[in-house]
Order: sequence, then C-alpha cells, then structure tokens
Amino acid sequence: MKVKITLLFALLSVITVSRSIAQTADKPLYLDYTKPVEERVKDLISRMTLEEKAEYLNHVGPDIPKFGIKSDKWNQSLHGVVWTRPTTMFPVSIAMAATWDTKLVHTEATAISDEARAIYNGWHNDPNFQGEKKGLIYRSPVINISRNPYWGRINECFGEDPFLTGRIGVAHVTGLQGNDPKYLKLVSTLKHYAVNNVEQNRTARSATVSERMLHEFWLPHFKDCIVEGGAQSIMASYNAINGVPNNINHMMLTDILKNRWGFKGFVVSDLGGVNTMVNGHEKGKMSYEEAVAQSINAGCDFSDKEFMQYIPIAVNKGLLTMAKLDESVSRVMRDRFLLGEFDPQDRVPYSKIPMSVIGNAEHVSLALKAAQEAMVLLTNKNHILPLDKNKIKTIAVIGPHANMFTAGGYSGKPIDAVNPMQGIKNRMATGTEIIYAAGSEITHRRNAPEFNKDEELQKAVDAAKKADVAILYIGTTLDIEAEGRDRTSLELPGNQEELVKAVLAVNPRTIVVLMNAGPLTIPYIKDNAPAILEAWWPGEQGGNAIADALFGNINPGGKMPLTVYASAEQVPSQDEYDVTKGFTYMYVNGKPLFPFGHGLSYTTFNYSNLKLSAKQIKDSGAITVSVDVKNSGKVTGDEVVQLYIHDVSPSLKRPNEELRGFERITLAPGQTKTVKLTIPGSKLAFYDEKIHDFRVEPEMIDVMVGSSSADIRLKSQFRVTN
Repeated sequence: MKVKITLLFALLSVITVSRSIAQTADKPLYLDYTKPVEERVKDLISRMTLEEKAEYLNHVGPDIPKFGIKSDKWNQSLHGVVWTRPTTMFPVSIAMAATWDTKLVHTEATAISDEARAIYNGWHNDPNFQGEKKGLIYRSPVINISRNPYWGRINECFGEDPFLTGRIGVAHVTGLQGNDPKYLKLVSTLKHYAVNNVEQNRTARSATVSERMLHEFWLPHFKDCIVEGGAQSIMASYNAINGVPNNINHMMLTDILKNRWGFKGFVVSDLGGVNTMVNGHEKGKMSYEEAVAQSINAGCDFSDKEFMQYIPIAVNKGLLTMAKLDESVSRVMRDRFLLGEFDPQDRVPYSKIPMSVIGNAEHVSLALKAAQEAMVLLTNKNHILPLDKNKIKTIAVIGPHANMFTAGGYSGKPIDAVNPMQGIKNRMATGTEIIYAAGSEITHRRNAPEFNKDEELQKAVDAAKKADVAILYIGTTLDIEAEGRDRTSLELPGNQEELVKAVLAVNPRTIVVLMNAGPLTIPYIKDNAPAILEAWWPGEQGGNAIADALFGNINPGGKMPLTVYASAEQVPSQDEYDVTKGFTYMYVNGKPLFPFGHGLSYTTFNYSNLKLSAKQIKDSGAITVSVDVKNSGKVTGDEVVQLYIHDVSPSLKRPNEELRGFERITLAPGQTKTVKLTIPGSKLAFYDEKIHDFRVEPEMIDVMVGSSSADIRLKSQFRVTN
C-alpha cells in the first residue's frame, strides 16, 4: 500500500512539473507581470538573436512580431502631440518659460501626455483606428540654454538660465512621465545633450568648453531633470565637445550621466547621429561599424538604421562585445516594460485614458490660460494699456502677423487656431470696426503673390489714420529662426521697423505686439511706442490671449526668460562658450534693452519684511528667505517674486546675479502674501577644476529679492561656512 501511495505521489509530481513546464512554455517569464522588471528584461534579451537586438536598437526599425514588439518610431510633443490629426497646441516652450509657473507647466505636460496615451490606447482598442499609431517614447523637452541669442531653436527651449530651465524642465518631465509608482505614462527624452545651441555646421561643430563652464553652466539643468525629474531618456547632440563628438563621448554619456548621476534610462542619438560622425566630424576617416561600436561603447544605446545594419558586423569583427550590446538593449527594453507594453492593459492605469481627451474643452481652456500667463508687458507709457474697448469705435489691425497663425517648431495640427485678428474680433465690443492692413512682409514666401512694399505700407498708414487705436503685430517666423537656421540679425526682419515708424507717425495710440522666439533688439520701438507686449508664438488660443491682455480681461504677469540685448555689439561671438565673457544676465556687459526676469503689470506690488532664517549656515545646510508682497494697485494681478544671490568676495569670476528661487503668485488689490524660498547649500557652490568637483567657499553671500534681475527691491546678507 505504501508503495502504491509513493508511486501516486511521484506520478502527481511529474504531472505538476509537466504542467508547470507547459505553462512556462505558453507564457514566458518576460510576460509575467508579477516578476521584477530586471528579470523580465533579462529573460526577453536571452531569447533574442544578434540580428533581432540590432533591429531593436533602430528606433525607426521594423516590428519584431515574435515577441510582440512594436517599433516605437519617432514621437514629438514639445508643446502638443505631433500627430496626423489635430491635438491641443499649447504655446511654444520659450513662451511657457515666460510664465515662470512650474505648476502650470506640469499641468500642460500632463495634458499632453494624456493625449499621447489616448492615441496609444486608441489604436490598441479600435481595429478601425484612424491616424498614425504613435508609441510612448517622446522627444521632449528641449532644455538647451539659449546662450546664443541668434540660435534658431530658441522657440523650443526654456531660456538662458540653468536654474529656471531646471525647474521648468523637471515640471515638464514629471508631467509627461506621470506619477504612478510602477508604470511610466510616457518616456521623456531630454534634448540635446549637451552644449548645443548653434545650428550652422551643427553636424561637424565642436564646442570649446572649460571643465568649469561645462559643469557650472551647461549641465546643471540636465542633472536636475535626470536626478530629480527622473527623465528616462536623453538625446546625444550632433556637436562635439572639445573635439569629441557627443555620440561617442564616454565622459558625457557614461562617466557623468550614468556613473556620476546614476542615470538608468537610455541614450538615443540625434537623427542620423552615426552618419554625422562618419561624414561630419570624422569626414570619412571612420567606418560605419567603427562609429556604431564607438557609440555603444561610449554609452549611446539607441539610434537609426546604421545600428541595425552595422551592429552584427561590429560584433563579428570584435569591435563590440555581446555584453556591451546587451546592456544597451536592456536599457531601452527596461523603459518599454515600465511603460506597461508587455502587460495586460487592465493592469496599466493609463490604459483607461480615452480618445475624447484630445482637444477637449478642459485642454483648450488650459491652452488659453497658458497663453495668457505667457504675455509679458515690456513697456506701458502713461498707462495706455489696458484699452477700454467700450470707448473704441475703430481699430486698425496691422502687421504681417495680424492675420497669420504661427505654430512654432515641432508643432502638430491645432484644434482651432485663433490668429491675432480673430482674437480681436472675439473680444472687442459689439459694433467696433476693424481696418486691416498687412503693411509689410517678414520674408517673401516662394510662390506667393508679389508683395508691393510701397503700396502695402501706405494701406497701413491710411488704416492707422482712421482708427482710434492701432495694434501692430510684428515679429519672426520659422523662415527666420528654426532648426537648421540661426538668425543673422537681432533686429526685426524685412521692413517691419519701417512699418512701425510710419504708423507711429500718424497715430500716437499705437500698441506693438511682438510675436517671436529669440530676443529682438528694437531700441527705436522701445523709445517711441506707447506700449509693447511680448506675445511669443502663443499656441492655438494665442489670438484670444493677446486680445485679453490688450483689453484688460487679464493682467499680464509673464516675465522674460532671456536677456534682450541692447545691440549686436553687446553679444560675444557665437563660438565663445565661456559665458563669463558677456553672455546672459549673469555676465552681460552694459545695460540690456530688456533685462532677464522683466515684465510689467497693470497693478503695482510692494515688497517688505525681508527675513533670513539664519545669518550663518554651513555649506551642507540651507537657508530660507521670506518676503511680504502686497498688491498696492487697483486690479488683481500676478507677480513673479525672484530671488538672486551674489558672492561678495569670490576667488574667481562669478555671476553678477544668480537666480536661486522664484514663485508666481496672484494677489487681489490690497492683498499681501508671504513668499518663502529656500536655498540649499549646494546651490551656493561653484565648480573647482583643481578638485574636479563643486565646492562652497566660506564667504558672505548677498541675497537680492525683486521683480526682475534689474528691479531688486530688498537686499540682505548671510555668511556660509564649511
């Protein structure tokens, strides 16, 4: 009997093991969502051939149906999802930076990621899905610094300051990637790492940068977005640093990024990054298999067709080990697992976001709010703004931007684009007459009707003569500043300044609205126009937002995220990467036309009661600065409280001012709010090339609080010790 029982148990054990083996065969470990991601990734990679791994590391490569892997392709979302159908279009990135509102930026990025996830869910759930089947890896945000005011891609970035860029960048990244403890909503790819802000000869250009400038100015915001923001992907830029192309720069991609900062995600080359090394930097002296091997060995994990084609060759030639290849595959694969792509959709919280969120009323309202907050009132002589629309019978709407919608770089299709003239029509009083004239061109478009410059200028003058008020919409377009195209002048292009002069000569009630990205050097307009409003390229609701600011429906509260230089002579060469030579508000030589952080209001704000939490701190400590801000005017308004520091007696050249805190607040008339901003000791440090690291000097630190870098209201000091 005991023998029979033993045999029975043995038989049952065999059956159980057999079933387990069968189940494992039916459902491999990598599909078991209860297992740790690292184990699942390792299991899947173990099942892939060399050729499949090479295919997988081509970001526009083929699908691998054997493992249910869809090629992610190439997704963009700088200020809205780029798709074959309309999505909500927010203001361009430089305009979002002008809001100085990290909560708003986070909300905007959350809305963008909602729409991106909705598209992904849509084609998974609907066999009749219409439109491009987008993946979940998005190349956003651009966090390069606009050190060079001629740079063509300023519309894509967050301005000239590493601290401001870092705070806004973190808000954007966390909004895109979501807050679920297990799953990513999207993968955010930071662009372009690093020291990238010249378009001319960008695929062969080398930036000469000191060790100190690299760590102190060019990298802090990348570190913020990686370490604090948790960005899961980063793009190696086309340029070289000190002669080493970033695609094969081991110091940048591995020593700093992966080892020092602990980056766990993947590095992707810029489009055609391998090709630009072979035919750009190295000018044919490097083979494709060498370029691919050097890229992966340096820390670039993901690229284009060259990876797919030449990885097997590089491995077979001994230029690349399987272990190093598997590391890159693992980094890219890890993010695909964290996105939930290998899990049942009902396990992933973001799989429930419906297509109906795309362009819904909430998102359109958010696009309007973002554009409203981005408006920067540069000048307002004799309080000509806001306009009382009930007292205006005739408005001359003039300028090349007046009846045109400019989306900006990497833009999708807007839900309902409102241009400036339509915005005036939407907001003006009933019965008001509009007289329109373009007046000038920005650039003459190919195949466009011939533009008669003298005749169109006269139409604008005639319109201005007849109107109670003239509104001039002038600026730039992607024909002037864009990827691959740096500006050649900081002045208004075309004959737009001539147009401004002609209109001002016949109508002293002329408001100038600037619609641009990079700074415009316009001293005549500053001196002679009654008011100037910086509106940027403000997204699909921009026309309404501009009109809201002009008519006082909202009170402009935006601040400049960059310096507007007084003249071209004030700007160092674009080949000078040492910012201490005169770049940005921190080191500018002379008085700028409009300073960093500048922006007026229809109300006034009083600052008082500046307090420091201590008069002395250790370099490992922190200090909290508090200040009372009161709306001393008659209308509700937003103020951006800005905190700057300055080393009193530094051992080497340090900034005149350094932004180290800010907060945008809304105050009703008579209302007071206490703003508290904390500075950690690490933000008092400078990079010491002798020890190859940051350190804090024991010295006195000036604390300056105010409304802009040039409008400091209160000052104090504290000492730091080590």
